[in-house]
Amino acid sequence: MTRLLALTFAALTATSALAQDLIDKGFVEGWNIMMDPALGNGCLIQTVYQDLSVVRLGYDALGNRGYFAVYNKAWGDIKQGESYPIRFDLDGKSYDATAIGFNERDVPGATVFFTDRSFVNAIAQNKTMTVYNPAGEVVMAIDLKGTAKALDYARDCQNKKL
Repeated sequence: MTRLLALTFAALTATSALAQDLIDKGFVEGWNIMMDPALGNGCLIQTVYQDLSVVRLGYDALGNRGYFAVYNKAWGDIKQGESYPIRFDLDGKSYDATAIGFNERDVPGATVFFTDRSFVNAIAQNKTMTVYNPAGEVVMAIDLKGTAKALDYARDCQNKKL
């Protein structure tokens, strides 16, 4: 219960500017289920971590692709539209990717787009995701607990939109 209250408080304080255009669809296993009208009513899951990083995993219905996005007010050095080579590690399996920098209502972040739907399954089936910068330094480590169940709800949300 304390974790839920802390996450809810953090979500309200860290994402109030980010979530203004999102439509709430519920809360499952520590993740908010939402729909984003700006992305063709694509459904997504979102959570907030202790460092106030906001993490989203969702579907861009306009681009027919998935995405993983991370926002954090402390990341002031990320530039809108710039490409950043990164590496994900999902419980020991590595993926190279390019993140695109953005600034969402004065909160910097980065998004990785992907078209391989098996990547979402890989995320759901693992326990942790670690993200590394080009120098091999850890940018963040994410506990994926509850992600599989939340993604099931997001899939149901998306299927109702198709």
